[in-house]
Parts: sequence; structure tokens; C-alpha cells
Amino acid sequence: MGLVLAAGREPAASSRSLGQGSAPPMSRRGFTLIELMITVAIVAILAAVAYPAYTSHIRKGYRAAAQSYLMDLAQKQTQYLLDNRAYAGNETALNATAPTDVSNNYTISLDPLTGPPPTFIITAHPKDPGTMAGDGDLTINQAGAKTPSGKW
Repeated sequence: MGLVLAAGREPAASSRSLGQGSAPPMSRRGFTLIELMITVAIVAILAAVAYPAYTSHIRKGYRAAAQSYLMDLAQKQTQYLLDNRAYAGNETALNATAPTDVSNNYTISLDPLTGPPPTFIITAHPKDPGTMAGDGDLTINQAGAKTPSGKW
């Protein structure tokens, strides 16, 4: 018996009827070079914005640690004055040890000044080279005056 086709329909083409040389299109895998370069450019832009913000945040944290230590030393200097009628010339006399955040990034100096009345200046000078290079000195005196005022 013969095969009857419905009106308006064509028989489906088999893979054999397409010919030997043509194959179905391959599925696309991977990334193109343009897509990869766009991704690299976006990551580079984000890193260029994020890195300075990160270093600024780290610098502020180290500065806060140094400020806290300077205030602690000033308090110990006041107690030392009450006990000994003079200010101490070094951290050892105050029985103080700088935290690692401070000692790694700053050099601390105590300058007692004799005279009526006795005074002192405690300075934290940033170490070069380092995270705090170019940040500027932090100072505090016996009256509690802190300089520079913009960094306290």
C-alpha cells in the first residue's frame, strides 16, 4: 500500500537527506576574547577605585591606635608628675609598651621640658617607608593640646 501525505505538508528531512558534508551547528562554548577583555577592564576599574579607599581606611585605623596610645601616655605622664614632681623622659619610666600597630608604623618620642611649670610634648612620627609615610606627626602636650587638629 502507498503512503498518502496530508495536503500542504512535506516529509521531514532526515540527516541522510541533508548530505554528507553538512552537519548540525555546534553549540557555542567558552568566552570570546572581547568578553574576557571587558571583564578584565571592569575588574581593573573597580580595583583602581577600591585600593585607595582601602589604604585610606587602614591609615585611619593605625592613626587612631597611635592617638589612643598618645593619650594613654599623656595620662601616665600626669600620674608620673604627681608621684615624682617631674615628667618622664621615656616610655620605660612610665611602664608603657607601644602596641604593635603603633610600634610598626610610628616612632614615639617623649620630650619633658623643665622649668616652672614643667611641661612635656609626646610625638608620634610616622616611619618611612611604610603605610603611614607622609601622614605627618601627631603630638600632644601636658595641657591636652593635640596637633594637627585636622587629624585628631
